[in-house]
Amino acid sequence: MSHFAYGPVIHEHGVLFRLWAPLRESVGLRIDGGPAQPMTTTDGGWRILDVHGAKAGTRYCFVLEDGLEIPDPASRYQPEGLKGPSEVVDPLHYLWRTPDWSGRAWDETILYELHVGAFTPEGTFRAAADKLAYLAELGVTMIELMPLAEFPGRWGWGYDGVLHYAPFSVYGSPDDLKAFVDEAHRLGLSVMLDVVYNHFGPDGNYMGLYAPLFTERHHTPWGAGINFDDADSKLVREYVIQNALYWIDEFRMDGLRLDAVHAIDDASDEHLLDELARRVRAGAGDRMIHLVVENEHNDPDLLLRDDDGAAVAYTAQWNDDIHHALHVAATGETIGYYADYQTLPEDLGRALCEGFIYQGQDMPYRGSARGGVSAHLPAQAFVAFIQNHDQIGNRAFGDRMAAYVEPDALRAIASIYLLSPQIPMLFMGEEWATTRPFPYVCDFGEELNRKVREGRSKEMSRLPGFEPEHADKIPDPTSEETFLSAKLDWEECTDDLAGNSLDFYKSLLAIRREKIFPLLKQACRAAHFQSVGSRLDVSWRYDDATLGLSVNLGATAIPARDEAQGEIIWRSHMDRDGLRAPWSVIWTIEPI
Repeated sequence: MSHFAYGPVIHEHGVLFRLWAPLRESVGLRIDGGPAQPMTTTDGGWRILDVHGAKAGTRYCFVLEDGLEIPDPASRYQPEGLKGPSEVVDPLHYLWRTPDWSGRAWDETILYELHVGAFTPEGTFRAAADKLAYLAELGVTMIELMPLAEFPGRWGWGYDGVLHYAPFSVYGSPDDLKAFVDEAHRLGLSVMLDVVYNHFGPDGNYMGLYAPLFTERHHTPWGAGINFDDADSKLVREYVIQNALYWIDEFRMDGLRLDAVHAIDDASDEHLLDELARRVRAGAGDRMIHLVVENEHNDPDLLLRDDDGAAVAYTAQWNDDIHHALHVAATGETIGYYADYQTLPEDLGRALCEGFIYQGQDMPYRGSARGGVSAHLPAQAFVAFIQNHDQIGNRAFGDRMAAYVEPDALRAIASIYLLSPQIPMLFMGEEWATTRPFPYVCDFGEELNRKVREGRSKEMSRLPGFEPEHADKIPDPTSEETFLSAKLDWEECTDDLAGNSLDFYKSLLAIRREKIFPLLKQACRAAHFQSVGSRLDVSWRYDDATLGLSVNLGATAIPARDEAQGEIIWRSHMDRDGLRAPWSVIWTIEPI
């Protein structure tokens, strides 16, 4: 599509190839392994060459003066991997079966995060598409795909992407990804894509050799910052913003989750995040597009609403605070950042009512203040979860909660986040209580692999399992064995234990659709919490009804008193003899 400035353009007689390379005197183009042809220099450092007879399927690469062959930074497909030639793709080749799909409202979102490579034994888009009917039956409404931009190696989490316009070739072709999205839409499921604009991967990133991709004005954990505000930054910004538009337009994604936006430094008059959100929303037209951020700073300004309650820029944020509070409640772990979430049940009550727990106060783990006031934001501005790729993979062994948490406690915290007014997100396999691990994995070259093994242990030294005495037992993140251990075992769904957990999740998601969805279409007039000992009571008042939660977070029974009135829509225990059992949870709706 010619409205994207980057990448090849197919026309009636051939293909126009383009590369922005202002740092190079000359650039060549090699077609299908033939001799390099010199490209023409145009204004602004662009190199172009119109090749008659080239077409979809033509493979090509750019050649720098020293003979280095590089893929197109806006490649649409890398059939031979990151460092192989790029392939011309016809964006109109795939014929959509659901051309009229316009999306689903955010308040009826139930997210399901998955890693394409580990979701099925085959690890492909096509195999994942075959499981979509199962997810629709489970009751989720939106799939969140971990990053797909072409990254190095045969496996990885995807957060080291280099070619942001090319879906990871190991998973399949661009048309395979479109078929996945198409099938999801046919089944009534939305699709969100995790994108990474805070850094480029360290392996196979050639863009800095020919364009001003980085700036020393800013520094990140990965090195020099991306040039979003220094000299010649306009086209770097365009590369990222047009990439966001590309996924929404060409692949019909229903939303984007932006990774670690706190690491995006930009002193421009309009911050990259604001411009990206503005242009994506304008470009989507009447489609319902949802933009979610991961933001360690807990900045509520990104989540502001207009007078009609619609998101101004970003729809929601992953709520690590509610995760940490629920995790500490269920596990008692106080290592690392969990040490700052021990004020229970007050912390959990604040997270449920106000979104953030840290709203400007000092956080010891960080050694600085964190967050801003968030009580004015709707609950739907926060995504709640008890597991995701980070919180599992940040453990040394990538162990799932089902492997080390008491079943009653695990079901209690699951029922809290699945029925709360915040937007729930499951992590693949959680619903059947899989104990298959999800460790961090990558597949760089030998030298980078060594640095990952050494650096990861140092970086994560304050998190569970990374203690020195465990060092020789931690799985090698670069090995194939570690990657294969993360693949879901679908045979587990047939055993009794998994079946019980699956029925539990299905029943709660059905209650959410029937009872909670209607409330979320109304404005929440007030939210309150009260805690005494291990008991927490929370209420959310809407126009028609009050939603109530009462939970015993302790491991011992407590006296039952002043129980909430109204219809009990779900409870975890039949409490007896005037006592609330350990991990007892009661959800109610009381008409006003």
